Amino acid sequence: MAFAAGVDVGSTQTKAIIVDEAGAIVGRALLPTGANVVQAAEHAFREALKSGDVPEEDVTFVIGTGYGRYRVEFGDTQITEIVCHARGAAHMFPGTETVLDMGGQDTKAIRIQPGGDVIDFCMNDKCAAGTGRFLQSAAAALELGLDELGPTALRGVRPVNISTTCTVFAESEVLSWLARGKKIEDILLGVHRSIASRSIALLRRVGIEGEITFTGGVTRNEAMVAVLNDMLHAELNVSEESHYIGALGAALFALERIKGRSASPEKEVVA
Repeated sequence: MAFAAGVDVGSTQTKAIIVDEAGAIVGRALLPTGANVVQAAEHAFREALKSGDVPEEDVTFVIGTGYGRYRVEFGDTQITEIVCHARGAAHMFPGTETVLDMGGQDTKAIRIQPGGDVIDFCMNDKCAAGTGRFLQSAAAALELGLDELGPTALRGVRPVNISTTCTVFAESEVLSWLARGKKIEDILLGVHRSIASRSIALLRRVGIEGEITFTGGVTRNEAMVAVLNDMLHAELNVSEESHYIGALGAALFALERIKGRSASPEKEVVA
């Protein structure tokens, strides 16, 4: 049996997925990217092989994606993460027409056709105010772990208004609300609503159609999922594999190469 792999090198975390000939996930890995991007890609790939008990020689095509895709030196080619998230989302949730990808440093809104072809996309500007980095700044200010943010925010009742549009000042604003006697849960609920508002603005720029699939590392934050559902008046598609969807899309493109079908990299959207 031949296997295919996708390695998604993100700004904060690197994900790897191994799929079999049917496109089923047989191995996965998630590791911090750290300072050595090349090493992160290699380690994630080997951990995914180990988790699926797949011999390396049986993986016949590897595609790198993410901001560090060109540092996947053992890969056969690279594809932009926008195309990979679209492909992975359509595979995981076939009814997907809109994708929201929220990572550590950027957020992307993507409109797709059935099957995963990209129609349009847009990204946040250079500021990381609508991304996972904003959450990290809030967590640091409140001396909380990232895994505590979601559960704490869900206890909020009266969200504060987070007005800053810059992550650099996020910590100061959070501390300012704390000094004014606001509850931590209300501050965090305000932070989540602020990020959600910026994400929804991106979605509206590409057009919100059909099912919306939420991808990226922030999908693991239950409060972000709940706030987006509430503000969009919709139920976002989220699964245990949502964090891996970029790597999954890359692996599926790799599988197409193995099967001899064209993945048309020349037509990819360049992020």
